Amino acid sequence: MDAQALYEMALQATENSYAPYSHFRVGAALLCEDGSVFLGTNVENRSYGLTICAERSAVVSAIAAGKRRFTAVAIATPDAEGPVGPCGACRQVLSEFMEGGSLVVFGHRKEELITTTIGALLPQDSLHELREKRK
Repeated sequence: MDAQALYEMALQATENSYAPYSHFRVGAALLCEDGSVFLGTNVENRSYGLTICAERSAVVSAIAAGKRRFTAVAIATPDAEGPVGPCGACRQVLSEFMEGGSLVVFGHRKEELITTTIGALLPQDSLHELREKRK
């Protein structure tokens, strides 16, 4: 699956966002090693600390279905004025299940996407470093 198609799925996921406080919808599409895709969306709470991000929502859904290896993630933020990458917590959670070279694509519209890797978003990740040393 290409980055554009994965982003379109993330964009569709924003339609299910629950963002009554920020009015900032986020959708994520997580591509698993076996080709399956899990969607996630942000779910806000009036106690902001209890809010769950779209990326972690997708990861939790995939884990609940027995998936453990992800090769790409797309994040859509259509209410933003520019591309918005995953927060630090989401970068950490994604890196738990993705190799450093795994694709990450994000943006507020399909004409202005940022394409990078989880390793670039979370450099010197100790988990990835330990995996490399064990090889």
